[in-house]
Amino acid sequence: MDKIKGVNFGNWLVLEKWMSPELFAGTTAEDEDELCRQLDREELTRRLKEHRDSYITRADFEYVKSVGINTVRIPVPHFIFGDDPEFCEPYVPCAEYLDQAFAWAEETGLKILIDLHTAPESQNGFDNGGICGVCKWAQSPKRIHRVLTVLEKLAARYGSREGLWGIELLNEPISEQAWQGVQSRYVPVKKERAEGSDFVPLSVLYDFYKRGYEVLRRHMDESKAVVFHDGFRFEAWSDFMTGPEYKNVVLDAHWYLGFGPGDRTELDLLTEVLKDDVKKLRDMSRSHPVVIGEWCLSHNLPKEEMTPVQQELSYRLLADAQLTAWEECAGYFFWSYKLLSHIPSWDFRKCVERGWLPRKL
Repeated sequence: MDKIKGVNFGNWLVLEKWMSPELFAGTTAEDEDELCRQLDREELTRRLKEHRDSYITRADFEYVKSVGINTVRIPVPHFIFGDDPEFCEPYVPCAEYLDQAFAWAEETGLKILIDLHTAPESQNGFDNGGICGVCKWAQSPKRIHRVLTVLEKLAARYGSREGLWGIELLNEPISEQAWQGVQSRYVPVKKERAEGSDFVPLSVLYDFYKRGYEVLRRHMDESKAVVFHDGFRFEAWSDFMTGPEYKNVVLDAHWYLGFGPGDRTELDLLTEVLKDDVKKLRDMSRSHPVVIGEWCLSHNLPKEEMTPVQQELSYRLLADAQLTAWEECAGYFFWSYKLLSHIPSWDFRKCVERGWLPRKL
């Protein structure tokens, strides 16, 4: 397949407060679930319409195409269709925006990876999973079935679209190790709601991914990719879905160098980590095409000890090192295209404008 040069349209249809804090003004909400519960319906729909109408437009599709991007990854919520009150309230559906995204993608010559980013009662407990500190999707066969239903609806609606590159079964289902770190970082609003939360076992993921593949293939031919996230367990997938009955299956890994140990104080230590990543990519690529579905230029180097020139250079060098590493896999998607907060190392447009990323990828 062609090399993917992609970017995420994060925080458009799945909200993350750190990316657009003003959207949460006047509330104490830290995630989309709580925002929907604290605002009255009229104000909630007004804010979301204003945000969704303006955050991503046709001009943004044109811009990413102009700088060499060929594919956009669009996170969508499990309530996208608003079709079942049990799972979709109090949220506001958004399928019409994904419809519009396909029209714009096809007009500009871009492809779309639909990324199912949330699940009922969350698959990870992250803010980007919709509900901080709650992770109970995997413990409920009913919730698992609900996600499969949403995936089938997505495939039925978009599976034959020219602009579809693929569908990702579920974003970042959490591992046991990662779950231990989440609980201190993402605190649930109501402890009783979080009771019973736990990580997503591999046995559950193995079964869910196989069932998800079958569901998508009912409506999506083999030219479209079925993408599955590594669940923060990259090495666990070398022999998974590799038989002849599985076609065009792609593994997604999210590698953020800035989330590593705090004692990484030199750029050459970060690049050493990348050397290890390259070996992992080469090994896994013998079984599956791999995409780096999320990465950025954030790092934990001591900026306070750097001159402005050194800081600028650190971002350029880190970008070059990562883009070189990603040559070993099927492609990448930068996180994210746009922020409404001042964190340029996560903002694709700012990274391009500042010269940290190439002006033509």
